[in-house]
Amino acid sequence: MTRYADMPEGMARHLARLPLPEIEGGAFVSGPPLAERRIAVVSSAGLGRRGDRPFGPGAVDYRVLPSDTDANDILMSHISVNYDRTGFQQDLNIVYPVERLKEMVARGEIGGVAAHHYSFMGASDPVPMQPFAEDVAAAMQAEGVDTALLVPV
Repeated sequence: MTRYADMPEGMARHLARLPLPEIEGGAFVSGPPLAERRIAVVSSAGLGRRGDRPFGPGAVDYRVLPSDTDANDILMSHISVNYDRTGFQQDLNIVYPVERLKEMVARGEIGGVAAHHYSFMGASDPVPMQPFAEDVAAAMQAEGVDTALLVPV
């Protein structure tokens, strides 16, 4: 994650002036208590497993990440001169917090972790992405997932 202090002064001033939306209201849909929810991660970090086809510029499709994939077999093909990979390199949970979710299950804070998670490439046009997002939603629903943890990168 880049800090304002590490950015060129003009860029830092510009970003600091951008408005932040205020989101009113509660959840868009109701669901079971958190301790009963089955959660899947949906990341925009351009993640895939070793051997998967890497994401290319403007990719709108996704990769499936089984929950039991070894962390050393998860690669990032997110490409941007504006993206700092340091956090990902130090702790995969920054962009793919499956281990933190498993810890929450062990503490009884959430009901379960999905067997499959999903990654898209960030900074892509969302319009052609929609059919792929619908595929992911259907796959999660078929697996009994009732909550998606969105991890924008």
